[in-house]
Amino acid sequence: MRYKNDQKSVSRQRILDAASRRFKADGVAASGLAAVMEDAGLTNGAFYTHFGSKDDLVREALSVALQEQLSSTPDPCGADALLEILRTYLSAGHTKNPSLGCPSAALLPEIARSPLGTRREYEEAVGRWVDKLSSGVGGDVVARRRAMALFCLAVGALQVSRAVASDEFSDFARTSAVDTAQALLKG
Repeated sequence: MRYKNDQKSVSRQRILDAASRRFKADGVAASGLAAVMEDAGLTNGAFYTHFGSKDDLVREALSVALQEQLSSTPDPCGADALLEILRTYLSAGHTKNPSLGCPSAALLPEIARSPLGTRREYEEAVGRWVDKLSSGVGGDVVARRRAMALFCLAVGALQVSRAVASDEFSDFARTSAVDTAQALLKG
C-alpha cells in the first residue's frame, strides 16, 4: 500500500520524535532501530523508507531536538532573564527527565564519536545557542564568550547532576553552577 506524501511526512516526524526521546533516555548506542520504530508505532521495515542509516536518523533527530529546544527557549533580555533561563535548565525536573530534555547533556559523549557531518551540525546548533544567549547580554565578543562559558557550564552541570547517586549532591552541582553563572554575568 502506498502512502500519501503527508502520511509519509507524519510517519517520518513520529520516527524523529521517538528517536529523540529514546536516544536521550538510553543513549544512541543502546537504542536499537527496532525499539525506535516500536516507539513510533511503525514496523521495522518502514525505517529505510525514511532514512538511509541509523547515523542519518541520529543526525536528523539531534538537529530537530536542538532546534525545538532553541525555539522553545525565550529570548533573554538582560542578565536576570538569562539567569532565569539557566535556573530553569538546571532544575530538578530537567535533571530527572532526560528523554524530554536537553540533547546536549544527554548525548554529548556520543555526539563526539559521531560522523563529521553530525558533529558539524551540532557545532552550528551550539553556535545558534551561543548567539541567542549572548544577544540578551550585549551581543559583542565578550558577551559571546560569556554565553559560550555559560552554555558549557550548564550542560556540564546537568550531566554531573544526572550522574551522581544522591539528590543532595545533584542539587549541589546545579546550585553551584547557577551561583557561578550569576557571578559570571555580574563580571
